[in-house]
Amino acid sequence: MTHIRVVAPSRMLPREAAERAAELAAGVSGVTLRFDDQCFLSEGHFAGSDQERAAAFIRAANDPEVDAVWFARGGYGACRILTPVLEGLEESARSKTYLGYSDGGYLLGALGAAGFGKCVHGPMVADLLREGGEEAVGRVLSFFAGDSQERPVAYAFNLAVLSSLVATDHCPDFAGEAVMIEEVGEHLYAIDRMLFTVFASGALRGASGVMLGRVSEVPENDIAFGEEPEAILHRWCRRYGVPYLGSAPIGHDADNELIAFPSVPSV
Repeated sequence: MTHIRVVAPSRMLPREAAERAAELAAGVSGVTLRFDDQCFLSEGHFAGSDQERAAAFIRAANDPEVDAVWFARGGYGACRILTPVLEGLEESARSKTYLGYSDGGYLLGALGAAGFGKCVHGPMVADLLREGGEEAVGRVLSFFAGDSQERPVAYAFNLAVLSSLVATDHCPDFAGEAVMIEEVGEHLYAIDRMLFTVFASGALRGASGVMLGRVSEVPENDIAFGEEPEAILHRWCRRYGVPYLGSAPIGHDADNELIAFPSVPSV
């Protein structure tokens, strides 16, 4: 039996999504699902204060009866709790699975870099509010229940998250590994600028290559940018000598796939 605890490191989770997830989990053999009350707190943009969000994450990660910590939704806020979370984790936190994407990439990157648990990019509870969300969440519940499907191993990040993560000590070592990126709601010039930051930081030096997921809901600029996302990424890959490995099955949509981060030895 896999005991799953849901926490909200970023924005509040609507109760309708939690209730539907609980119904779906009840029909899956081999899992139990519990929501921390913090998921439903609201303080401005966030699901509670920084202190409340960090405390909920630490409670779940350190609880020896919890097997997996599932992020409720993205938005913004996870970067604000990285330091207190990492400082508060105990040995039991190293044996868990952590699953989410988007803003949750801050935590996945930091946990993975520090050798905590098994980090997995994949759909979150709030994806139930998307068209096709039940299928996406069903894939996660099946994963937690122990399905044997082999999954791609790579680092997978939202580009905006990765472009700020590379400036910190919490960025994983990408040497020898593939890195997948996706983005939503950003102008093409902003995508170009964020890719400059990622490549110029040197974080991708030695990576086996970069893969491009779906880039969606791109706002229309007043002047046509002149390049599409794949062409932008190709240009930076050529300039910095990083192989371009093609498309990646990730994005801010119901088709977002589960991607296992490479295993990092505990420190």
